[in-house]
This record gives sequence, C-alpha cells and structure tokens, in this order.
Amino acid sequence: MPIHCHISMANSHIHSLYLCLIIFSISHHLASTLGESNNYIIHMDLSFMPKAFSAHHNWYLSTVASVLENSDLSTDDVTSTTASSSKLIYSYTHVMNGFSASLSLSELEALKRSPGFVSSIRDLPVRADTTHSSQFLGLNSNSGAWPVSNYGQDVIIGVVDSGVWPESPSFNDNGMSEIPSRWKGECAGGSEFNSSLCNKKLIGARFFNKGLIAEYPNVTKTIVNSTRDSEGHGTHTSSTAAGNYVEGASFFGYAPGTASGMAPRARVAMYKALWENGSVTSDIIAAIDQAFMDGVDVISLSFGLDGVPLYEDPIAIATFAALEKGVFVSTSAGNEGPFIGTLHNGTPWVLTVAAGNIDRDFGGVITLGNGVSIEGSSLFPGNSSFSLRPIVFMNGCANLKKLKKVRNKIVVCEEKNGSLPFQVKNVRGAKVAAGVFITNDTDLELFIESTFPAVFLNPKKGETVKDYIKINSKAKAKLEFQKTILGTKPAPSLTGYSSRGPSPSCPFVLKPDLMAPGDLILAAWPQNVAAALVDDHELFSNFVLLSGTSMACPHAAGVAALLKGTHPEWSPAAIRSALMTTSDTLDNTLGPIKDNGGNNNTVATPLAMGAGHINPNKAINPGLIYDVKLNDYVNLLCALNYSMKQIKIITKSASYKCSSTTSSLDLNYPSFIAFFNANDSNSDATTVQEFHRTVTNVGEGQSIYVASITPIKGIQVSVKPDKLVFKEKNEKQSFKLAIKGPRLLKEEIVFGYLSWVHTAGKYIVKSPIVATRVSSEFVS
Repeated sequence: MPIHCHISMANSHIHSLYLCLIIFSISHHLASTLGESNNYIIHMDLSFMPKAFSAHHNWYLSTVASVLENSDLSTDDVTSTTASSSKLIYSYTHVMNGFSASLSLSELEALKRSPGFVSSIRDLPVRADTTHSSQFLGLNSNSGAWPVSNYGQDVIIGVVDSGVWPESPSFNDNGMSEIPSRWKGECAGGSEFNSSLCNKKLIGARFFNKGLIAEYPNVTKTIVNSTRDSEGHGTHTSSTAAGNYVEGASFFGYAPGTASGMAPRARVAMYKALWENGSVTSDIIAAIDQAFMDGVDVISLSFGLDGVPLYEDPIAIATFAALEKGVFVSTSAGNEGPFIGTLHNGTPWVLTVAAGNIDRDFGGVITLGNGVSIEGSSLFPGNSSFSLRPIVFMNGCANLKKLKKVRNKIVVCEEKNGSLPFQVKNVRGAKVAAGVFITNDTDLELFIESTFPAVFLNPKKGETVKDYIKINSKAKAKLEFQKTILGTKPAPSLTGYSSRGPSPSCPFVLKPDLMAPGDLILAAWPQNVAAALVDDHELFSNFVLLSGTSMACPHAAGVAALLKGTHPEWSPAAIRSALMTTSDTLDNTLGPIKDNGGNNNTVATPLAMGAGHINPNKAINPGLIYDVKLNDYVNLLCALNYSMKQIKIITKSASYKCSSTTSSLDLNYPSFIAFFNANDSNSDATTVQEFHRTVTNVGEGQSIYVASITPIKGIQVSVKPDKLVFKEKNEKQSFKLAIKGPRLLKEEIVFGYLSWVHTAGKYIVKSPIVATRVSSEFVS
C-alpha cells in the first residue's frame, strides 16, 4: 500500500516526520488486517454521549479511536483521530443513531465494551429490488398498471392519519413533475414543522386538533402541534400508498431492497387528525372536509369506529360527499378477527379492505455443533450472529430460577398447552444468551420481533435440536439472524386478525370488499421514534415492518390512484368494481386462498377476504363494471328504515324523499349476500331471493359474455339472461340473479362465484355470492 505524506505547514519538522511515520505504521497495520475486516452497522445509545461532544460524529470518531487503542495500536490524539476516520464509513444522524465502520473481529469485540454500544449488524449485500409487496402484486416497469398509469403521476392521495415525517427518504421528490395547478392545498407550519419541508412529492400538510383540545384542554402541554408524526402510523401508511423509490431500505437487515409505494409518482397530502393523546370525530370530519376542498383524488383512512350506525359514523358521513366530488375512499376493515360481524367501515360507498400476507418470511438459523443448520422464524433486530456456545433443553421453561442458572447458554423450550407467551416472558426475564422455542403455533408475529436473540421452530425441526442435545453432553450451537425468504407458499392468505363481515352497519352489502397486503409491510418510519428494542435499548430505523388492516388500506388506495390516473372519468364505484371483479381467489399454489384465522387449510370466505386479493394489472382493464349512482345509495338508506333526519345527516340534503317504489336493499354492487335465517316452524320450506344488476361495458366495443356459476352447497343459483351481448363500448346490460334455498340454512356460511366470461377469453368478471344463516338483525 503506497503511503504519501505531504508536510507543508508543520511547526516542527521532527514532529511532522514522527506523525508521518505513525500514520505509516497505522496504515501498515490496517493493510495487514484488511482481509480480516468486515463492515458493520453499529447502533449507539445517544444518552451515553458525553456532553463534551458537540456532535454525534465526534463521539463516534472517539469511540472508534478508543477501540483502535485497545487493539494494541498506540497513537497520539491526532493519529488516533486519523485512524478512526479511516475506519469510520458513515456517521448516521437521521436514519439511525450510530455509524458504520470497517472492523476486525477483535476490534468489534472491543467496540462492544464501549459505553453506549447497543448492537452491531453485519453489512449485507443488497440487490436492487422491491421490498416486496408491489412485486408480489405484479407491479413492474415493463407492462401493466405502472407504465399504463405512468405510476400514478399527478394523482393526489390524501391521507388522514397521525401525521408525516417529511424528512423520510420516501418523500423525496426525485423524478416528480411540477405540482398540478388544480391543487389548492397548503403546507401548514407548526411545532417542529416548517412549511418549507413540503416538496413535489409531499405537497400538502395540515393538522386538526381543535375538537381534541376542546374536549381535553390539557393535551396542549404534550402534543406536537403540527403535522409532524410523533407516532409513526401516518408516515408508514402514506409511504405505503405513494412513497417514492428508496434504495437500500430494510428493517435492520430484514426485507432489504428498494422501497416504493403502490403509486410512486402520485402526490401525498397529509391531514393529521389522529393524535397520541386520542382522536375525536369532529377533527376527523374537518380533515376529510378540507381534503375535498384542497382537491385530492383518493383518500386513505386507516382507522374506524365500531358499533355505530351509518348516521353516527364520522367516516360514513364525511365520505358521502366523496360521491359528488368523484373522490375514491379506501378504508381499513379493522383488526378484530377472526370473529364474524366485527368489521368496521362497512359503509356501502367506500372500499373496505381486509389484510393478507405476502410470499415473504423472516427468520434466523440455528447451527448445531455437528454442522446441521435449521431455519426458524425470527425478527430479532440485534446482532446478526454470534459464535458457538452451550445449548441446553429446559422442557417448558417454566422455572425462572433454573433459567437464571444457565444465563450464558442457549435455552431450548418446548411449548405445551399454549404456554409460549409465558416461556418467552421467562426466558427474557432470565437474560439467557438466547432462546429457541419449539411450537405448533403458526401465528407467531407477536413473538418473533423479540427483544433478545430468539428463533422459533416447528415441532419437526425442534426434534432435530432435542436429539442433538440428548446425545451430546457438551452440545453447542450458534444463531444467525437477518434472513429474508422470498417465494414462500402458500401466499397470499388471510390474516387471523383481519375483521370479518357481515357489516354491522349495513349487512345487506357484502363486506369486506377485497384483501390487500397488510402483514409485516416495510414502509417509512420517523427517525426519532423507536423502531425496535434490544434488551432495554431503543433502536432507530428509517423503515419498519408493521401489520394490520391499516397497512392493507393504503395498498388499495395506491392501486386506486393507478386506476384513477388511467381512467380519470371513472366514478369511485367504477374503480371499486374494477378492483373487486379482477381480484384473485387462488394463491400461488393455485389452490383457494386460505384463512389463517381458522383451522388448517380453512378456505377464506368472502365474509373474510371479500372478492379476493387485489390484482392491479387486471384491474386496469376489467371488461365490465358495476356502477352506482348517488340516488341508489339514498334508496338503500331508505330501505334500512332510516328517518329523513338520519338520511339528511348523511346526505346533507333535505331534497331526498323515500318511497316504497324506490327504496331497495339491492344495491348495484359487484357482490351478493343472501340471509337464510328464518327460525320458525316453516324453516324447512324453500325461498328465493332475487338480485338485479346492471353492468357497463368498458372493454372492447363488440363483446359477448357468458355466465358461469360455481356450485354452492345447499342452494341453487340461476342467472337470467345467462348471456350478455354488447354492441359498443359504455353500453349497459342488466341481469337478474336468483338464490334458492331453505328458509334456515344448515351451514353457517356457504359461498361461490358468478363469473361473466368473455367469449374471446380476454376478461373474467368475477363476483362473490354468499348465503348465510347469520342473523342480519344480530350483526346490525
């Protein structure tokens, strides 16, 4: 390694020559250990930073310098600083608290003894790829919804949530065109939020808390009085819908790749109405109202209220105006699954979104002393690996005192009778080296993001570990983390927590509408909100993995923005219809989508997943659509026996009148639900329920569609006519669907599908049909 010392302004030639020789010796030392060094990302606890340091960077430099001194490389202060500068790769101030450095194993071990050290992660190679829900949905730059819609360019998505972290790289405006002239919104300044923080991506920011302050005056002492996100929820949802491209995104090494929202060229406007101290309906209504006035095209609402009728639901009330303004509204179904009738946002004029998983798992690897490696589930965010150490089997890990006696060992626990939560708690409390948990439970999300090193194995893999320990008196093992596995099967499947229909507020319209990715979704996160814990230390990251229908909702909002950009003339009902009738009902094994909230291999019903899993590329060109007019919704409200006062609350108009000839529960919706729940002496008699629908041809001008109905247990379904002939585009055709069955259905829920199949094979327009004995009065 050539060394060049240029001495130009030294007060002492001897001192300068000595300095040059010291630098040469350091460089020689670095060169001799170059092959042994690796890059590590180091997380530091800022509370340990001495007050003498004016900046984090200086503290990080000093920390690395002390490591070099402890590695038998003795230098003066100037030389130590030079050496530490050469070892330090980046000093992070926004994405995390810490730095990256090139260190040998001995230097890394010395660093772990430094004050403020939290954890280290090996720097991993990253490939330029999505992370990963957009890819799972088939979005790509070559064909389909992204290029056809120009990636949602100039569509404005309003997000009502907990605010936004504008400095997040997901809100960079690289590649964005000028802000549309029709935009009437603003970027409101406030506490810790300057109006200059908005740009061509984040074009609006407003906050609403007058109702909250009026209700709870003391909250002014604790809230961040601006659009700045102090919780993270709003930053995550808005970047999921329309975040720009960010290379090198990950959650502490998990899910690495290039992050982007569903509509990466759409605009984001944040309306903060959810606060850390609570939220009130008056603020939510004001936020949605302002979004309409500002000129948004799509609204994403990842929250809801339970157990309220439509005329008391602020979301239902505020979003009714969206019909007149042509604004599409996406909402979350709620996280109260797997029980039926728990869904909220069952409003007929919005999209109600359930949550599914994608074909991606996260894990760790336990390598036994005999060289056998076993993959398990894990999201431990700390050290990516550690060396071999003793491993012991502790049965149910119920005895905390015994666990504490093996503190420096890896402990193996076997779950019995639902004891996993207690095992995890005991192992964490005992502060052992690591935990390996053997469990039959497949819903491990609450456990795998552990604060201590832990891997979760199924019983079959667990037996391999137990057998090794039995025959080895000095059994050892090591753990490695930050493993991301793509292409897992089956996927998608419905999450157990996703709330189920029928809708309590309007059971006669089948809800939810569809399913979108919502499980362990990587998206942006505030840089001052802890993203994870290791022991008692907070870790910070620019991206986190979150789960819930809150994450599914903005996926659908972003896809709706793609459709809005492609078909600006379409109504919100037309967009909803396109999304529903093109949804997938099969997983990547070509079997029916499963329900993780049921027993093994339980098929997800439309009361759980709606029409199916969202498919953006098919939705761009659906063939036929089911459109709904404003008066149709009013007729539905009349049929629900709402008073004129209640209807006026929703419609904001006294001009609507109810009549027996127009009132109808039969909305022109792309799904069907029939209740067979009579409980009387004549319950065995058969009855027929009829539904009338009108479809509009938005595909090819001259087209013929033929009806196909899947068999449904215990009922008979017929369609008249069973062939629809269209002579031109935008032509409408009507049909009648009849469901015949017993007045009291034997099964709780049965279902199938009506498909209008294009005779040339270009389109399949699919609608779910549900028959149930669940009482509509019970859920409402």
